[in-house]
Amino acid sequence: MSLSPLDPKTALIVVDLQQGVAVLPTAHPVTAVVAQAARLAGAFRARGWPVVLVNVAGTAPGRSEQPRRAASQDPNWSALLPELGAQAGDHLVTKRSWGAFTGTDLEDYLRRWGVTQVLLCGIATSIGVESTARQAHELGFNVALAVDAMTDLSGEAHANSVQRIFPRLGETATTREVLEQLRAAPGRPKFS
Repeated sequence: MSLSPLDPKTALIVVDLQQGVAVLPTAHPVTAVVAQAARLAGAFRARGWPVVLVNVAGTAPGRSEQPRRAASQDPNWSALLPELGAQAGDHLVTKRSWGAFTGTDLEDYLRRWGVTQVLLCGIATSIGVESTARQAHELGFNVALAVDAMTDLSGEAHANSVQRIFPRLGETATTREVLEQLRAAPGRPKFS
């Protein structure tokens, strides 16, 4: 893991930390992942940096060999977890595919802010997080990934993304390393 100094205009993207996803069996405890994501969100908000909270409320059309998990009829299925402490200034993105850029206003929002880097976390590492990281990379954003603030439904899939895919898309770090960088650079300008 190696994280360069964060760009002065970095946004945090929190992927699918929502009621219906948090109850799925995961490789790492969801409570720990959510706690790390909440720490990152708090630090970004304190600096005046953008926080994007993504939820999923559907699926892309098309056939697949593996059966898709049906979203529950529970009206709270796509509700963001309260531990994230969503604020009025956060940008909310509802997606209907794996990646948070497809069919949403996410790219436009980030470009309006002048964002050059995104830091990602959430569930599932190999699906929503990786797809969003791939899209961000393809769109020219610098990508950073807080690997202890994410998990997957499969430990093998999580490890594959963290060890093989993410180093090709950007830089990986722990939440502690990201927070240390934020504390060490108090003079960075806030977004206006």
